[in-house]
Amino acid sequence: MTLGHADIVGRAAHLFDHVIVGVAASPSKTPVFSWQERIDLAQTALSSFTRVEVTGFDNLLVDYAGQRGAQVIIRGLRAVSDFEYEFQLSRMNRKLARDIETLYLTPSEQFEYISSSLVREIASLGGDIGDFVHRDVQTALAARLGDRNGRQEP
Repeated sequence: MTLGHADIVGRAAHLFDHVIVGVAASPSKTPVFSWQERIDLAQTALSSFTRVEVTGFDNLLVDYAGQRGAQVIIRGLRAVSDFEYEFQLSRMNRKLARDIETLYLTPSEQFEYISSSLVREIASLGGDIGDFVHRDVQTALAARLGDRNGRQEP
């Protein structure tokens, strides 16, 4: 969960009465944190938003959205390079669930270059990621990746 993600959630919270942030189980990926840890970190990082709920899901996003009564899926676009994948994803989602729309939001300029993979790489090499993530996420990454690299948390 980067500050770019939080910025998109904040923008969505200004547009909608209730925003559900769904954290995918993603069994095919190998994230740094467990599914529950990612849910907990997202809840912490987004705790300042009053109309935002963070939950986990382990099925298709459109199925989860339908189960929750959502009519819109918010996706963030940082750069033109994100668009092709997001376009394919939105078309597939529309085929699977015609009644759910996809809305793209762009982050503030100061966050548009931040990606989770870059943040992970910087953190794994001992770099300062304080400008890119919530302080609790920074602490958790330092503890987890410090263990991987034989370093202790600062």
